[in-house]
Amino acid sequence: MQDIAQMTALELGKKIQEREVSAEEAVRACLTQIQREETQIHAFVSIEEEKALARARQVQKQIDSGALAGPLAGVPAAVKDNICTEGMRTTCSSRILSDFVPAYSAEAVARLEAAGAVILGKTNMDEFAMGSTTETSYFGPTKNPWKRTHVPGGSSGGSCAAVAAGEAFYALGSDTGGSIRQPSSFCGVTGIKPTYGTISRYGLIAYGSSLDQIGPIARDTADCAALLEILASYDKKDSTSICREDYHFTEALTGEAKGLRIGIPSDYLGQGLDEGVKKAVLAGAEGLKEQGASVEYFDLGMVPYAIPAYYVIASAEASSNLSRFDGIKYGYRAGEYEDLHEMYKKTRSEGFGPEVKRRIMLGAFVLSSGYYDAYYLKALRAKALIKKAFDRAFERFDIILGPAAPSTAPALGESLQDPMKMYLGDIYTVSANLAGLPGLCLPCATDEAGLPVGMQLMADCFQEKKLFRAASAYEKIRGRWRLPIRDKEGM
Repeated sequence: MQDIAQMTALELGKKIQEREVSAEEAVRACLTQIQREETQIHAFVSIEEEKALARARQVQKQIDSGALAGPLAGVPAAVKDNICTEGMRTTCSSRILSDFVPAYSAEAVARLEAAGAVILGKTNMDEFAMGSTTETSYFGPTKNPWKRTHVPGGSSGGSCAAVAAGEAFYALGSDTGGSIRQPSSFCGVTGIKPTYGTISRYGLIAYGSSLDQIGPIARDTADCAALLEILASYDKKDSTSICREDYHFTEALTGEAKGLRIGIPSDYLGQGLDEGVKKAVLAGAEGLKEQGASVEYFDLGMVPYAIPAYYVIASAEASSNLSRFDGIKYGYRAGEYEDLHEMYKKTRSEGFGPEVKRRIMLGAFVLSSGYYDAYYLKALRAKALIKKAFDRAFERFDIILGPAAPSTAPALGESLQDPMKMYLGDIYTVSANLAGLPGLCLPCATDEAGLPVGMQLMADCFQEKKLFRAASAYEKIRGRWRLPIRDKEGM
């Protein structure tokens, strides 16, 4: 039998349905891998070993009785630590929520569990999803499984690292400005941010409410498509949730590129893009062209405005969303204070890390009297123009193809020395969030240092099927992607 650690989620789910592997065996395989890797990788904030084993036995009974027959029933998963899980600590990797245990689960988690998922634990992240390296976590940084002196990306770096290291077969992440796609690129896994509103945000602790979107991270495109079929739904508890006509995403996994119209923005290929990344991404586009897709370069426009518009809007929303963490209702409270005002000040000063404070202050500034029109309203206008630029592009193309990040994973400590450089690293991903578009990242090569390069595909709103079709066609050319999962002997 194929080694469990090397299977995709769907392959393992099939083995469980065929009774060749039990759900408990699958969980124990992940726990063994966690024991082997976690001291070095630190992908998890918390691991619920006993709960996971008990849940696996419960799920197995349901599978045996025929009550659970889904393709991913019994498959072990991980959940990013800003997505609420009933009875399981949810901290946003922040001191201010370090002991918070929700009384309910996010809708996305509830849907996974209804499909038979076994949740192993919560994954590390940049504090309150603010960062691109998973180094701003209160609990310490996560390391890249491909090269442990390098970052895994962020803010969903823990989820991507867990999948890449074989500690989980898939994971939930959240994407505010590229936080699924960029770490997927750095860790050599596949991740998708669906159209805004496709997956319920109920139970997702907000950073930027108009930008945040939950999405799946897995080993290949088929796993992501199957997961999106489970996760996508209308939820009346979420006012931004959308009722869609078609949720059958796996139908698009044809492996055929013929007839796809692919556009590559020339704006994405200029200064700041590593030559190795550029070469790998364009080679991927050439492969799709050889399979029958048309490929054309074009000027997207508005690209230089995406980063400033994104950080103004996201920081403004963050300053509002994070005002609830005040030491009164839940979470950390400062130990010594004289009055209510001092308690607020000391709680937030001690509870939030430097990057979160920086963005709260930036957000409060752009929303303040005298600066609202000059910054926040201009950012909203730029957001509308960016959406129009994409609308024009999608009149000509089915897919926009480009890099997910300007480089492969930087070394630990490199990005935090220059926050502006870290912000500019999101240049290829933030536009999808500003325009509400779906975006998918999948690995296409490794660089000279052995670090993965991710190729990003974007489509118009509600056109995830085109993404899955293009991605499955590329995987057919590329072949099976091997993750850096050590075998039982530790190789």
